[in-house]
Amino acid sequence: MEKITLAHGSGGTLMHGLIDSTMIRKLDNPILRQKKDSAILRIGKARIAFTTDSYVVSPIFFPGGDIGSLAVHGTVNDLSVCGARPLFLSLGLIIEEGLDKNILDKVIRSAGEAAGRAGVDIVTGDTKVVERGACDKIFINTSGVGDVYYEKLSVSEIRPGDVIIASGTIGEHARAILSQREGIEFGSGIKTDSAPLNKLIRKVFSASDKVRFMRDPTRGGVATTLNEITASRPFGICLEERAIPVSNGVRQACELLGFDPLYLACEGRFLMVVGRKDAAGVLNVIRGDSCGKKAAIIGEVTKEHKGRVYLNTAAGGKRLVDMLSGEQLPRIC
Repeated sequence: MEKITLAHGSGGTLMHGLIDSTMIRKLDNPILRQKKDSAILRIGKARIAFTTDSYVVSPIFFPGGDIGSLAVHGTVNDLSVCGARPLFLSLGLIIEEGLDKNILDKVIRSAGEAAGRAGVDIVTGDTKVVERGACDKIFINTSGVGDVYYEKLSVSEIRPGDVIIASGTIGEHARAILSQREGIEFGSGIKTDSAPLNKLIRKVFSASDKVRFMRDPTRGGVATTLNEITASRPFGICLEERAIPVSNGVRQACELLGFDPLYLACEGRFLMVVGRKDAAGVLNVIRGDSCGKKAAIIGEVTKEHKGRVYLNTAAGGKRLVDMLSGEQLPRIC
């Protein structure tokens, strides 16, 4: 009998297989089948986005953030990359018996401050306490609702010649978690990239109506996210290794531990596909925001390698970039 493993929560092939074989198969409906970061719903004349996510990150405090701010940022960003303006969040807590009340106060205060920065309200929630050992300190579930204002986002809109933009350096969140968890220093300035992206994304949509698709590369990182885009599609994606923004600290961590930065999670970055003519202007808009100073064009959509992602390496070769299969770093969010 098949058992659930940590790898089933990695964001990679095992998780996608689990979702397809269990969740989609047993709960199937047209909206769920789209597998978007947020469900796009029509209620009367209004179009809203609805999303939910659970956070089990370990440790719950890490450089530049904690589970409270991460939960808010993650849900805000899932709404934003679907072309929605985040409005309201819920906050559900599962607390382990014996947790220090001061820790809970700090987490909730952080969540409130993050919501304030993003311009959203936490309007409902739930609290459960479980026996000691039944969870690890605190788990959080957040759901979010937003109104859809940019309706053109769809994988079906992507065309060969379109450009791939990353909004900043990749893998910073994973490096911060790993540094705190293992007590290893990877250069100076270790800090999660976790941040609310709704205001930056709104600027992007104001600057161009040729944004085809957008997603935040969380579990599974850039490689897995781009493979989700190309899966069974009549186009491929070619990345340029030299163009991908990777900090020295992330590069050092990857070289030391054998990780690939393309598979490391981000919590304050987005990937977007945009028409080539608008790419330079959109890139300038992103770089003008504090969350996007290191943004870069990292590749393009091609007619070749349909359904695949390839990388032109710095050494002059070419390699297939497949979807993450196992688990590089569990409990990252």
